[in-house]
Amino acid sequence: MSGNRTVSATGLNKQVVTRFAPSPTGFLHIGGARTALFNWLFARHHGGKFLLRIEDTDRARSTEEAVAAIFDGLEWLGLAGDEPAVFQFERSQRHAEVANQLLAGGHAYRCYATPEELSELREQQRAAKQPMRYDGRWRDRDPAEAPAGAPFVIRLKAPREGETVIEDAVQGRVVVQNAELDDMILLRSDGTPTYMLAVVVDDHDMGVTHVIRGDDHLNNAFRQLGIIKAMGWEEPIYAHIPLIHGSDGAKLSKRHGALGVDAYRDEMGMLPEAVLNYLLRLGWGYGDEETISRDRAIELFDISGVGRSPSRFDIKKLENLNAFYLREADDARLAALVLPRISARLAATLPDNSEALLTQAIPSLKPRAKTLNEIAEGAEFLFKNCPLDFDEKALALLDDSARELLGKTADALDAVQSWTVEAIEDAIRRVAEDAGLGLGKVAQPLRAALTGRTVSPGIFDVLFLLGKDKSLERLADARNGIAS
Repeated sequence: MSGNRTVSATGLNKQVVTRFAPSPTGFLHIGGARTALFNWLFARHHGGKFLLRIEDTDRARSTEEAVAAIFDGLEWLGLAGDEPAVFQFERSQRHAEVANQLLAGGHAYRCYATPEELSELREQQRAAKQPMRYDGRWRDRDPAEAPAGAPFVIRLKAPREGETVIEDAVQGRVVVQNAELDDMILLRSDGTPTYMLAVVVDDHDMGVTHVIRGDDHLNNAFRQLGIIKAMGWEEPIYAHIPLIHGSDGAKLSKRHGALGVDAYRDEMGMLPEAVLNYLLRLGWGYGDEETISRDRAIELFDISGVGRSPSRFDIKKLENLNAFYLREADDARLAALVLPRISARLAATLPDNSEALLTQAIPSLKPRAKTLNEIAEGAEFLFKNCPLDFDEKALALLDDSARELLGKTADALDAVQSWTVEAIEDAIRRVAEDAGLGLGKVAQPLRAALTGRTVSPGIFDVLFLLGKDKSLERLADARNGIAS
């Protein structure tokens, strides 16, 4: 498959138009986010348009909350549409209009088969181990044979001879024998359009040139082409992307990470650029490049680079990418994202100067963190009040000899006139030398006393960020509180 085949197939003078068309029956899941990204990137790469359509024809399951969650997730990822979103249900009249055009043109027909008849047909086919499909019993009958006022559906008169071919931009040449396609319903007996009809009409009216979607829709494409050909419309270029599997090769589920995009942001503490970069590399690649910026992705992306095999979701790889983007991120931006997490962890309102303090602390916190949650956990000590809650490992370090050493350390720190990292380091090193100990033997109980934990940023940074008064207060509290 050549890299230019997809674009040349539309004509070089035609603007590329892609779309993302989720159903608002739940959150924006990670597979949907990747589909949106591929559509967005393809449009950007070719100077085209990326459109959104909310496929809300399933009125029983579609909710306003789901619509809001989808828009929220796309906005967080920076994948907003180039025009206001189209809501499919609002276009029902237009869908019915096309169905009636097909009926008038002899490409569709009224089917008066009752639910009972169709149920009996399915049972017969099941018993005979035949494919279960409508048998076309009203295809060539005169509607006058139906009882007066009997309900009917409108079905497409699908071709029965020959074959339908799709030159898919990802899957390659795919062929289906027309005998395998049934006369699908276009309009239900209550006059409402089916999903299959609505999708085709909306794609045509929106000017969509490339239908980029999951390969679970590949079978639908052959049936939808029947409508397109009957209407004499231009066929879009199809690109059916393999689905995402879990790390074990099984269908992606919640245990693998098949969560809503909002969970990656809110619960897991991921940055949008990390999620986008990871999704980009799920099924598409460029050489050995792992970290690819948005601008670089726009420059490089084309459908020809999408593989045919399912990709495997690996949460560890996502975390490693997120760690990279945390290190690259602006400190003030990270502080603003982390502060609410600390407040939630402590169940407390933080002082007014907290964001400035946290911004100052971020450079020493982010190098060892993989998520915003880990930064929040590492920064928590800055905002706690005495007495601290000591974990088991920290308490084990604060024995009698350690408390005696903490007293000497406190005296040395109290004498520091200019509270700089350099002056603090000099004072701590002198305490270690005087005691005939390595620096680590002083730093370990000192860290436990100041943070209540055995893991933290560098001990000199901890002291500097806490400030002189708070550092001395915690040292005194650790010595006296534990001793009592």
